[in-house]
Amino acid sequence: MGTTVSMSQSKRLTELYEELGELAPQGYAVGLHIRFASPLIYHSRYPEAWVEYYNSHSYYLRDPVIFWGIGTTGTRRWSEIPLPDPFDLLKKAASYGMRYGAVSSYGPITSRSMAGITRNDREFTDEEMERLADITARLHIAAKPPSELTKAQIEALQCIANGDRHTAAAAKLGISESAFKARLNSARIRLEARTAAEALRKAREYRLL
Repeated sequence: MGTTVSMSQSKRLTELYEELGELAPQGYAVGLHIRFASPLIYHSRYPEAWVEYYNSHSYYLRDPVIFWGIGTTGTRRWSEIPLPDPFDLLKKAASYGMRYGAVSSYGPITSRSMAGITRNDREFTDEEMERLADITARLHIAAKPPSELTKAQIEALQCIANGDRHTAAAAKLGISESAFKARLNSARIRLEARTAAEALRKAREYRLL
């Protein structure tokens, strides 16, 4: 799953993805601000054949790396994760050239971010693990969505969601049409959206409505 981001935010994330790519000769994957088992932003550069195989078998439900990252924060090599792997996912990943990997998990459990990196020639060094942890933290911060909207902003967006025109929405809320437009505009700015429709979409994706 993905979400709309501003141009400045997108540029910053791209720069951080490039940093991650330098660490990961065999590819990387990022899930940012995971809420209700779904990331707000997902970006993968793992081998395409592996991604297709992994997704077709819904392995994310059985992946010890994912379970470790959801359950705790920190940075670990795949070989150090103390969880069972009954479906031999790590062995299967190795057959796609992903023989060695590491994962970093950052943030509160209600909005956690994870990044995974792989290579096929050796384990990641301690220095590389520290870089992975640093990049993951910066990705989490760069992708942070708004945490809340005011009650007035939510009411205005909800009227738009219900299909109300500005005049009808203002009457429903007992305010002037200009006041309604001001509330809508403040919500749009808060969400870094160009239009009211985009603001509504973002508010839903960020689960603020």
